[in-house]
Amino acid sequence: MYFCDFSLEKKKVKNLIKDFKRNKQPVIFIRHKDGNSESPIADGSEGGNIDSDLVKYADNIIEKSTPSAFLKTNLQEILQSLGVNHIFMTGFNTEYCPQFTAIAAYDRGYQVTFIEDATATVNDDSTYEFPGLDIRDFVGSVLNWSNVIEVLDYEEYVEQYADVELKS
Repeated sequence: MYFCDFSLEKKKVKNLIKDFKRNKQPVIFIRHKDGNSESPIADGSEGGNIDSDLVKYADNIIEKSTPSAFLKTNLQEILQSLGVNHIFMTGFNTEYCPQFTAIAAYDRGYQVTFIEDATATVNDDSTYEFPGLDIRDFVGSVLNWSNVIEVLDYEEYVEQYADVELKS
C-alpha cells in the first residue's frame, strides 16, 4: 500500500479549481478505473476515489481505463458542448494520466497548459532506476520542449491567468 502526502499539490489544485469556479469555467475530473487489485488506485479502493475535499467542485466526472482521458470516453463531446478550447491540466500520476491526456488534448486541437507542480506521483527515481530523477520536472521539461504545450508552475499560472483574488 502506498502512502503519499500530496497536501501541497492538493492545495494548489483546490486554488486552481476555485479560480475556475469564480470565473464560471468548467471543472472536469477524470477518474482512472484500474482493474488491477494490487494498484494503489484500484477500482473501489480509497486511492481509486477522487479526493472528497475536491470532488464537490466537479461539473463532470469522466471514468477512464487508459492513460489518456480521451480514449474510449466522452471527454471530447463534453468539452465541445461546453465550448472549451483551452485545457489546464493537473492530476495524479504525472507521468501517466496528466502527460498522456495533455498530449492527446493537443492532438485534438486544444490549447494546453500543464501546471507542473499541481501534479503528483507515487513513483520516484528508484521506480525508473534513474538516480536523481525528478519525475514532475522531467515530464514538464519534455512537454515544454515540444513547443506546443505550455508548462507552468502554479505561481506562473497565478501571474498569467488567475483571478485577482488568487494574486492577493
